[in-house]
Amino acid sequence: MKFNRNHGVVLGLVLVMVATVTFLISWSGNDQNIARDLKQEPEVTVYNNETGKISKMPLEEYVAAVVAGEMFPDWPKEAYAAQAIFARSFTMDFISSGGVKDKYGADVSTSIEETQAFNPQAVTPEIKEAVQMTRGQVMTYDNRYVRAWFHAYSGGTTARAKEGLDYKEQEPPFTKSVTLPENKYVPEDVKRWVVEYSGTELKELLAKVGINVGDIQNIEIVEKGPSKRVTKMEVIGTQGKAPISGPQFRLAVDSTKMKSTLVEELTFSNGNLKIAGTGYGHGVGLSQWDAFMLAKEGKNPTEIVETFFQGIKIRKIYD
Repeated sequence: MKFNRNHGVVLGLVLVMVATVTFLISWSGNDQNIARDLKQEPEVTVYNNETGKISKMPLEEYVAAVVAGEMFPDWPKEAYAAQAIFARSFTMDFISSGGVKDKYGADVSTSIEETQAFNPQAVTPEIKEAVQMTRGQVMTYDNRYVRAWFHAYSGGTTARAKEGLDYKEQEPPFTKSVTLPENKYVPEDVKRWVVEYSGTELKELLAKVGINVGDIQNIEIVEKGPSKRVTKMEVIGTQGKAPISGPQFRLAVDSTKMKSTLVEELTFSNGNLKIAGTGYGHGVGLSQWDAFMLAKEGKNPTEIVETFFQGIKIRKIYD
């Protein structure tokens, strides 16, 4: 899940603790992410990608640092609290699948590409209070941790996982596409953005992900999903053509420039590609700027969380 305070989807630990749980046949297909009642708050090992060192901390301390990295200062407490539930849920699910143990020998890392944003220096008293409000609370579906995706701004409509993330597995039953009201709080450069690429730049960027069609002659949208996000594209060059999914294309050309696949205009002219759109991020799950709006409207953390996922249960797994 991926988004940080620069607007740019996590963790888990394999918990071996005494607990009884009823096995439920689930969409997930395995029993590693079953939510268990814990006798105490778990600890998380965090690999620092800058220093190469591993530190250990209580889960709630980690969650506070994630919230601080994922949201801006002076946001409503209820938005912070909703983000804390998402971050904690995402973490537990991530760790239950092995985390980054094989790569670093730790549960999570500080890389937003691998896990979540992490900024302990930015934790404020308000963030601490919001995290404490939701202490131990995670989202579950069929008594399993939910893959709690989140992003910066929906552009007015969220997406399900297959559309927004090019998700290869079965669509999780808890995802949903929701249309939200006009959001007056969203920054203009997030609400409306434009980016341009030269043909040479595109050729180099796409070659890095295995798209080699010679000099770029055109980029076409082949298909859009239910929320109007680009799902399939075609790259046309002097040496042929190649398909690529919308989410893959966005990552290839820098997801901080092409901020979402909710594209309103795409034109290739005079050797240059121009893309205009709205939204920031993959569009699945919690929309942070919309959480801001909902909090301003008086929604509590549970109401905010339940806006973006369906059929989930918020459960407190430790005191």
